[in-house]
Amino acid sequence: MRSDARGLPASGQVPVLGRFFPAPVAAKVPEIILAFWVAKILTTAGGEVTSDYLKKYGNFKGGGVEVTLFVVGLLLQFGTRRYRAFAYWFLAYAIAIAGTGISDFLHLDVHIPYLGTTVLWSVILAAVFWAWYRSEGTLSIHSITTQRREAFYWATVFVTFALGTASGDFTAASLGMGYLPSGIFFLAVFLVPAVAWWRYGMNSILAFWFAYVVTRPLGASFSDWISKPSYLTGIDFGNGRTAVIFAVVTVLLVSYLAIARPDVRRPFTSDAEDRRAPSRAPSYHIDRPGFEVE
Repeated sequence: MRSDARGLPASGQVPVLGRFFPAPVAAKVPEIILAFWVAKILTTAGGEVTSDYLKKYGNFKGGGVEVTLFVVGLLLQFGTRRYRAFAYWFLAYAIAIAGTGISDFLHLDVHIPYLGTTVLWSVILAAVFWAWYRSEGTLSIHSITTQRREAFYWATVFVTFALGTASGDFTAASLGMGYLPSGIFFLAVFLVPAVAWWRYGMNSILAFWFAYVVTRPLGASFSDWISKPSYLTGIDFGNGRTAVIFAVVTVLLVSYLAIARPDVRRPFTSDAEDRRAPSRAPSYHIDRPGFEVE
């Protein structure tokens, strides 16, 4: 196998994964349209409350279900050669569940305070971003056209989910804000990169990942507010029922994406061709792709 100057496979394949999974032939992530952000917030909310529901079965049974969903999601996603809505969002949902479970385990069982887990996951996220950029020279999700870049992408996604869980619990519990005020707070924070990019020229890739991280505590805070009892500042709808509702709504939205395919990106080209091609208008909004283009 040919290697580049850094000793990495020139094909972009991951040495172990490349033996079992095919190389991408098209982009492996969706276009960034409004539906993407809605689906992302739904998966964060659903993953949070589903993990909380599975806790009733303990670390082995409940945790085993979370790990199983995560492994199945990895097999489905890496087994595809281009973006497929069901495979992509199944893995995102599974990561939302597993990321919550691991973050809660560190707090509840290892007894690391929420501030500590927030700092821990922030450091890990910075390390993943550094390794990704050092290897690939970009953090743009429009570059997810090789197996290696996809592996970095999903590692980043996993850490952002765990970080979001820790930070959301930190504001709601440690700072005493409660779930609904935390949700409103993170909604305001979520809008900051959009406004900063739109009005003040914030770096588009930084703006995307800023918003992406914040969707986790945003969705989780609102799902906790719906599901948790009143003494925990919730409205006590219950973890099980709340988890089912978010799962059903997510399946309906993903079914629409799979059938209508509004988020399927154009075929990727080489880096040189991308630089020569006309730039695409970046936006948060539906039917105007490219919020985080380079």
